[in-house]
Amino acid sequence: MLNGNKVLFSGMQATGNLTLGNYLGALKNWVALADEYECYYSVVDMHSITVRQDPAELRRRARALLTLYIAAGLDPEKSCIYFQSHVSGHAELAWILSCFTYMGELNRMTQFKDKSAKHADNINAGLFTYPVLMAADILLYQADVVPVGIDQMQHLELTRDIAQRFNSIYGDVFTVPEPYIGKIGAKIMSLQDPAKKMSKSDENPNASIYLMDDPDTIRRKCKRAVTDSEGVILYRDEQPGVKNLLDIYCACTSKTPDEAVREFESCGYGQLKEAVSEAVISVLAPLQERVRDLEKDKAYIDKVIHDNAERAAYASSKTLRKVQKKVGFPERIR
Repeated sequence: MLNGNKVLFSGMQATGNLTLGNYLGALKNWVALADEYECYYSVVDMHSITVRQDPAELRRRARALLTLYIAAGLDPEKSCIYFQSHVSGHAELAWILSCFTYMGELNRMTQFKDKSAKHADNINAGLFTYPVLMAADILLYQADVVPVGIDQMQHLELTRDIAQRFNSIYGDVFTVPEPYIGKIGAKIMSLQDPAKKMSKSDENPNASIYLMDDPDTIRRKCKRAVTDSEGVILYRDEQPGVKNLLDIYCACTSKTPDEAVREFESCGYGQLKEAVSEAVISVLAPLQERVRDLEKDKAYIDKVIHDNAERAAYASSKTLRKVQKKVGFPERIR
């Protein structure tokens, strides 16, 4: 808590391409949080290798994601934006915490079961102990709050359990993190299956709008978005496809659902889809331009990577050294 503010930790995996849902649901809101919290935003590339990755592609995607963080408005002078793999404390603390985590707790993690089903040919130990590394990510920086979706709540609960267990043995070592309760980002659903969230891992390329999609691609995807046969534009659960399009439109224009429904009262689905696509394009165009500018400035991105890795390492080392001393590791000779 360097500046007197509470500490917030969050991160995204360096796999796949970020979607409009990732931006409107999380990344866009991270920018505002920097004024309220001391923020650590990680590119969690260590988590990415529980599934086999092409090394060159992982490096490219990790750098592209960090660049997107900055393009979206995160200030690397204000928030610590760094690669998880550049801070060895994540792995070191994860090993210690794994010795304070029970097999039964990890067996109950639903994401392990889901990912094991999807990657039956590579059910590795890292996939099983993934939540312990996530706990280390959070506890390493003494995070007070963590923005989490419903799919990650189980992991945060495990993090809290591990922290409380360690504290009960060794005293007040870890801050026990709370889920971030604040402005809720827009929940953007799949364009092809509005019953599930828009995902960067969706196999159907028409289901997601990616942040670097060009205008023609965005128009084509919106045009193909699933609606229904009712032919009326209302914001209701009975019309999930239409409701999702309205959610996207509202998130991009700052209008309320009621205002949007009134605007499209006498329109057909085609007109709604066209308006949604243009609203999305208007939001993503400046972001994409900023990304392209940043990609040309290799020296600046390299400096951010170097400086923020040092910042994160320094902040994390205080917790790590304290934990190492508590568990009985010999003191390091400087």
